[in-house]
Amino acid sequence: MPRKPKAAPVAVENGEPWGRVDDDGTVSVREGDQWRVVGQYPDGSPEEALAYFTRKYADLASEVTLLEVRQRRGGASASDLRHTATTLQGKLVDAAAVGDLASLTSRLDALFGTLQEATAAEAQVAKQAVDAAIVERTALVDRAEAIAARDPRTVQWKQVSVELNDLFEQWQAHQQNGPRLPKSTSQQLWSRFREARSTVERHRRAFYAELDETHKHAKDQKTRLVERAEALAPRGEEGIPAYRGLLDEWKAAGRAGKKVDDALWARFKAAGDALYGARIERESVEAEESKGRIELKRAVLERARPIVDVKDLASARQQLTAIQREWDEIGRIFPRDKERTLDDELRKIETSVRTREDADWKRNDPETTARANDMTRQLTDAIEKLEADVAAAEKRGDARATKEAQAALEARKAWLRAIGG
Repeated sequence: MPRKPKAAPVAVENGEPWGRVDDDGTVSVREGDQWRVVGQYPDGSPEEALAYFTRKYADLASEVTLLEVRQRRGGASASDLRHTATTLQGKLVDAAAVGDLASLTSRLDALFGTLQEATAAEAQVAKQAVDAAIVERTALVDRAEAIAARDPRTVQWKQVSVELNDLFEQWQAHQQNGPRLPKSTSQQLWSRFREARSTVERHRRAFYAELDETHKHAKDQKTRLVERAEALAPRGEEGIPAYRGLLDEWKAAGRAGKKVDDALWARFKAAGDALYGARIERESVEAEESKGRIELKRAVLERARPIVDVKDLASARQQLTAIQREWDEIGRIFPRDKERTLDDELRKIETSVRTREDADWKRNDPETTARANDMTRQLTDAIEKLEADVAAAEKRGDARATKEAQAALEARKAWLRAIGG
């Protein structure tokens, strides 16, 4: 005869128990019309045995409930929930628990149906995110390749380095925070990006290698110019023309790098300063020596100014010639700008006398006088003829002829007045 359970179950449905305990402590759960052994609890009472396996059921029910709550609240990935549900479904198969295991299975089946739709929608969103990420990462590659395609001779390398580093940082952030791309696509894009970076780096190294060579050549050339400039020191002021020629060569020599250029220029400029210093020293001495001559020339100028008012040109010229001779005997003045100022003052007096002499010469030149007399005679004859023409036209009553003859007559009279006739 089959054994009867020693104790009533803790859980029942419609008066039917979900579990039972045999005399030997074997615990079974009811599944439909059948009973399935879930374990043994030999060292306790039937109540304790059923309570133990009922708690196992309660734990499973709690997991199902938690999964349902997570699904309703949202925020969790549908695929992750499906994975959890699948694991829980495995636990329910032949579970060592006492309770309505079939209802838990039904609840899981319903949850699977809901999650299947959510997973499909989630997959579509994920695909769109991946497609967008591919577009964004491709744009980063295109920008990197555009930088690599620039003419290395026109590139501002500091700016390019900043641009490329910024693109690389965006690439890394995209990898860390963006969706995972298909492996083949990701590798292809990275290969293009890495090749663009390598090209830029290769161009940069070539540029700076060439620049180093250019700087070296300029340094050698400028060093020789410095040595030649320093060698001019014994010549003093006389070395300035040669130094100016070296300065032209310096400007054409190109750049040798800021630090090298600054150091070489300091030596080159010091050599030039020594030459120009000699000139300044000489000019200072001459300026000191010129102070007395300046006062003498100013005094001569004061005596020369009244000459412009002398009416007798011969006397004016004689006085001016004496002034000019005295002026020259005083000698040169330094600095040159003061000499030019004094010379300009004397030149004004000379110009005034010369202008009067030119006017007098033109006025008394025989050839000019003869030409003027001949022109006077011609105009006088023309005026007499035109006066006769006017009288004749008026007599005939020819108004037009009278007007034309009168206009011509006035013009000839004006010319005669202009030449002083």
